[in-house]
Amino acid sequence: MKAATKFPSLQAASDHSLLVTFGAGIDISLNERVHRLFLSLDRELPRGVVQLHPAYASLLVDFNPLETTYADLEAEIILRLPESEEEAPFPACQFEVPVCYGLGFGPDLGAVSAHCGFTVEQVIERHFATEYRVYFIGFSPGFPYLGGMDPALATPRLESPRKSVPAGSVAIGGNQTGIYPLSSPGGWRVIGRTPLRLFDPRRQPPALFQMGDRVRFRPVTPRRFAELEGRG
Repeated sequence: MKAATKFPSLQAASDHSLLVTFGAGIDISLNERVHRLFLSLDRELPRGVVQLHPAYASLLVDFNPLETTYADLEAEIILRLPESEEEAPFPACQFEVPVCYGLGFGPDLGAVSAHCGFTVEQVIERHFATEYRVYFIGFSPGFPYLGGMDPALATPRLESPRKSVPAGSVAIGGNQTGIYPLSSPGGWRVIGRTPLRLFDPRRQPPALFQMGDRVRFRPVTPRRFAELEGRG
């Protein structure tokens, strides 16, 4: 019988990266532990660490093998784990995100409706009825992975990703929802679009959202979308 994994677990992800895992699934308590370790390491990077990649329940630590070894870095992180639990979490900001659902802004809204067995109106209502948490930023600069979506809206990703998804597209991928900050390829189901600029290199910080922030969606008309877009 295979022994149960003990968390947090540390394991080599490559010859220059180490993965710290706190558990499995989309869970706020696990994600907060990821955030705390991220903060502890980011405030004083261990020797040789070049980048930190937080996810739902894990933290990938990239390091320069010419400056440190896996064993030394593992030992350092094990020492940091207890103190990281005392870290204060990110100060969360609240955001209201205007979204124009469907029409020419959400080409996959009908497919999500058919898959879930709801009317288009019910999909929209369920999508904006909840408050979301920004679990982490990834995939592309400023892309927020949002947890908290109604599980009844879970829809598989596209079999063939689109070559270009417009910036601001609000989409569903499995049991997650997110927003494309930049025009890019993507395989999530696009159900709407926001005129907000999620990533602006001239802004400090460039990404609108940070880990731990709270997000609510608000439906707007195409006319209102155009007005808000013009202000951006």
